Amino acid sequence: MSARTSKRLRWILLISVAITVTLYHTPPWGPRLAYPLMLLSTLAHEMGHGLMGILVGGDFESFKMWSDGSGVARVTGYNGRIAAALVSAGGLCGPAVVAALFFALCNKDKWAKASLAAVGIALLVADLLLVRSFFGIFFVGALGALFLWVPLKGPQWASQFTLVFVAVQLALSVFSRADYLFTPVAETAGGSMPSDVAQMSNALFLPYWFWGALCGAFSIAVLFWGLRFFFKSSNKAA
Repeated sequence: MSARTSKRLRWILLISVAITVTLYHTPPWGPRLAYPLMLLSTLAHEMGHGLMGILVGGDFESFKMWSDGSGVARVTGYNGRIAAALVSAGGLCGPAVVAALFFALCNKDKWAKASLAAVGIALLVADLLLVRSFFGIFFVGALGALFLWVPLKGPQWASQFTLVFVAVQLALSVFSRADYLFTPVAETAGGSMPSDVAQMSNALFLPYWFWGALCGAFSIAVLFWGLRFFFKSSNKAA
């Protein structure tokens, strides 16, 4: 990566943070403009449940997403309390893990293009096979098409910048939606249900707030690793 590209990536990191924080704190139009950014964290959250379910030997059967930003993933076929807790944790830590990976992969143009294209293809496949709500089909399909278009047809620098921008949104969502880590009930358009931390508590006995704090600490640690890698690579190129 050239020093010029490194400088641009740092600028877009700072600009992305500034824009996002401004949008969320300038009502009434700011939060409305930030609406699609909020949906990114919901998508990463629910996909985190599904992918963790696959890793523990289960089946990712379906995913629903609604216009209010709520969602639910249906994961079955896994066994044991630990597996159940890991599936719940997969959603809570999913946005941070994806953000950290994007921060780590954006520094090289080839990696950025390949990563963004792979995510785009995965989203389009998931849209066909897993998404079971009209709004979810539209959003996941549109995002998948965008992620595939950018590396194939966009400017040379677009893939790196897209990864940085999305990573910033997911990283900030860890803090903006942190209240969900400390609530026993999840309110969705499909109805009320036990929150992820409540399900972890039911599986592993300790209080739900303990698991919320643990998932929050893990998310921050993962983000720190991703940002450290990002700035370390940038410093080498500078």
